Amino acid sequence: MTEAAEEPRTGERAYVTLQDVARQAEVSLATASRVLNGTSQVRADLRERVLAAAAELSYTPNAHAQALASSSSKSVGVICHDVSDPYFAAVARGVMRTAAEHGMLVMLASTFRDPSREIEYVAMLRAQRARAILLIGSGFEDRDWERSMAGELDPYQRTGGRVAVLSRHRSLKVDAVLPQNREGAGALARALLDLGHRDFAVLSGPRALTTVSDRLGGFTEALAEAGVRVPEERIVEESFTRDGGYRAATELLRRDPRPTCVFAVTDVMAIGALAALRDHGVAVPGEMSLAGFDDIPIVRDLTPPLTTVALPLEAMGEHVMGLALREPAARRSRIERVAGHVILRDSTAAPR
Repeated sequence: MTEAAEEPRTGERAYVTLQDVARQAEVSLATASRVLNGTSQVRADLRERVLAAAAELSYTPNAHAQALASSSSKSVGVICHDVSDPYFAAVARGVMRTAAEHGMLVMLASTFRDPSREIEYVAMLRAQRARAILLIGSGFEDRDWERSMAGELDPYQRTGGRVAVLSRHRSLKVDAVLPQNREGAGALARALLDLGHRDFAVLSGPRALTTVSDRLGGFTEALAEAGVRVPEERIVEESFTRDGGYRAATELLRRDPRPTCVFAVTDVMAIGALAALRDHGVAVPGEMSLAGFDDIPIVRDLTPPLTTVALPLEAMGEHVMGLALREPAARRSRIERVAGHVILRDSTAAPR
């Protein structure tokens, strides 16, 4: 593997790259690499030219690139939003299974949906010379975040680091596993319409998250196609957690009139909503139907079991790790799309 330069940070002098040395010595990049890495014999005159050029330019080999080139780095950094969330735990399990099969060590970090912390963790993993970096949480609808993240990932990839993401990360030029959030939410909306519901509410996470944007958009657009509108006051935004779901459902119950069916954009929020409805004496599904998204393992054991959109969470983890282990594509990022399917359980029924 040849070495590429990292872009200099503001205020730092530009790095001297292996390409600079090769150009100065008037040799090929491969020849310069063989001389400076000592990997094979090179003609004496070429070797002297390369060494003289390296000395003249004060060339220092990039330790990160050397570690990646020699495959000495066996660590993979996995960055998620919240490792206590069963969604991320299931995905991480798939990542770790595939990593273990290839003798890789997984380092797991939780950002708690703080965009700046996510960027800081990527910078730390670069410094640790991780072989690959996986972002398995939702992307952010934030141009500043996109620019800052690309500023970390682009030079990392140029020095041989591998990057793969799970979920939509708009402008990042990386391999991705994309769950079909918009399509799955649309299919759920149509299934609930088929039950006879026309009066809906949505418990939403922060709309700056691409996952929330896609699921909320897919659900409301499918309803709109059937002539059903969800008023803005029926969309309650809270944190992407069980407690956030509880608070959102409690707030919804304060608003009149009440809907016949509630869609929580994640199962974890739906679990909190189910507890809130129970605490307020609202029968599910007798008085209000409830649906989620993801099909984390626990939801089939709730009372009542939760209607949801099922995603193959562990398999998605295996796929995103597999992308990071494969040789990068020559021209464009690879995309693997993963469909979800609606599972109707006892938390939904026809409205009274």
